Amino acid sequence: MFKSLTNAIRFLSIFEVENANSGHLGMPLGMADCLTVLFKNFLIFDPENPQWPNRDRFILSGGHGSAALYAILYLIGYKNMSLDDLKRFRKLGSRATGHPEYDIESGIEMTTGLLGQGFANAVGMAIEERLLNARLGDECINHNTYVCVGDGDLMEGISHEASAIAGHLSLGRLIVLFDDNNITIDGKVGVSSSEDTLKRYEAYGWQVLLVDGHCEKSISQAITDAQKDKRPSIIACKTKIGFGSPRENTPEAHGGPLTTQELAATKDKLNWPYAPFEIPEYILKTWRVIGKRHHETCEKWYKEQFEKYGSVEFEFSQEIAKVFHSEKKKYFLSRPFEATRISSKNIVEQISQVSDFIVGGSADLGNSTGCFTAKSQPISKENFSGNYIHYGVREHAMGAIVNGISAGKKIKCFTGTFLSFADYMRPAIRMSALMNIPSIFVFSHDSVGVGEDGPTHQPVEHLATLRAIPNLNVFRPADAMETVECWECALESQGPSVVILTRQNVISIRFSGGRSNLCKKGAYTLYEDTSRRNLQVTLIASGSEVAIALEVKRMLNDMSIAADLISFPCWRLFDEQPEKFKEKILGKHLRVGIEASNGFGWDKYLGSNGLFFGINNFGKSCSCSENRKFFGLTSKNICNEILKRDL
Repeated sequence: MFKSLTNAIRFLSIFEVENANSGHLGMPLGMADCLTVLFKNFLIFDPENPQWPNRDRFILSGGHGSAALYAILYLIGYKNMSLDDLKRFRKLGSRATGHPEYDIESGIEMTTGLLGQGFANAVGMAIEERLLNARLGDECINHNTYVCVGDGDLMEGISHEASAIAGHLSLGRLIVLFDDNNITIDGKVGVSSSEDTLKRYEAYGWQVLLVDGHCEKSISQAITDAQKDKRPSIIACKTKIGFGSPRENTPEAHGGPLTTQELAATKDKLNWPYAPFEIPEYILKTWRVIGKRHHETCEKWYKEQFEKYGSVEFEFSQEIAKVFHSEKKKYFLSRPFEATRISSKNIVEQISQVSDFIVGGSADLGNSTGCFTAKSQPISKENFSGNYIHYGVREHAMGAIVNGISAGKKIKCFTGTFLSFADYMRPAIRMSALMNIPSIFVFSHDSVGVGEDGPTHQPVEHLATLRAIPNLNVFRPADAMETVECWECALESQGPSVVILTRQNVISIRFSGGRSNLCKKGAYTLYEDTSRRNLQVTLIASGSEVAIALEVKRMLNDMSIAADLISFPCWRLFDEQPEKFKEKILGKHLRVGIEASNGFGWDKYLGSNGLFFGINNFGKSCSCSENRKFFGLTSKNICNEILKRDL
């Protein structure tokens, strides 16, 4: 019977790929035995309650093997993964997309994306389980996280970083099934790698197990042993890529549909005489029984634990709202001359005191970014009741781990590093936007404000690349007041946010605002010229350059040139506003953009006749003020250039 169950996965996968004339069969054929053992004997889930909070998590890090995942989800009875979806694998409108996309109702826990991301996501999910367990107790949360990886996942640098963190925190409920087939697309693993992967994991502090990946008994014993160990476990499953097909144990098994002759040979070897997508009733019934085996446990959990679980989660409560109102009032009165990273740190310290479900962290830059405060309590392998994660210098993994924590939408998780490191985290930021999960990425030390550290650490193009990601709110506050409001937007958002902060001190530019959040619409008129009929210029700026724009406005006013000043903290929120609002904000006169970036994307707001003042090349190793002067990002130069126009 076991072989029939595994072959159902194999042949559904084969026909998915054949129908699409696209896809990957190497992993589905090779790992079908391991996946059957996991879902049949160990994984705790309930297709009738896909969002059961205490279900085990299963992550397919090698997302190219998605055909196998969809086959299993259909076989065990997820209503949102139908046979028709499998028949339309990789077709428009099918839930069976090319690589798995976050859809818990369909049984898909994560959009894993590039190799290694899913592995680090799983580490994040295992951390989330421990965080919730520490807050809610064993009876409420005590599930396992399983992740299926291949050689490619373990070669990617992100998995090295994530593995080290998992070992350091002794995440005993994390179990990795390693498809150890010794094959990559270019050939044998040995053409590019000579390391002893399993010894590497021993060095990380993991339990390492080695099994025959086609032996049910061996696989079962290994998972049982892994569940008992207090360390994270990696099970090296010695498998044959493309198992049962003429391509078995060859690189050609990785991708593409089988030929007619190869399909016939595979069906003959595996004794599968059935038509495409035909699953004998006795096999489907057995799989459906497997799908129902934890239904009563799930129902019992909802009856006994859900009230406890649902009553203590992150929500934008009145207490948090009061914090933001209080901080705004404080800044309105004190008008500090301080870096926005310091303002952000003050906010983080305050909100961490009113919610146990806000968790921060940083890549060895907690104090520098303002993510670590006097109220931060680091977690450790002995105690997960804290609210801060020390990631070490591991930005790649940090971003994906935050996504793993945030995907459950129980904990509001933020993390920080310097903006120049954002490219290390870009794949994770992109995945958060694709999934629309509420991860918060804090980046300090923006642009040439970093000063003498030089162009390697002066991120002049990063704003444009982050803003290019769909569905991502990128906030660049101008002062303490705006920092409060941008944080408020980020915490309220159901999607991901980036908050970009200064290293250098900035002046307070707001003299009004009250309870209303002016940043919520992405842009607002900071200073409106009183002589509206003679308005000639609209100055538009973000972040620290709003102060420069204010100087320009004063200089123009001294010359009897009327100018409005617009603060522009978030492009995406502004783009969502009605056209009339946008037209009113931007005005119909000369539009002047001022920002310490390369200016990519500003044309949309400035129009064909607008002016932009920014950083048109890499910065220089000198002070912030010298950089600004070198690139003409000064009030005097900007004013002179505006005067050259026929106003």
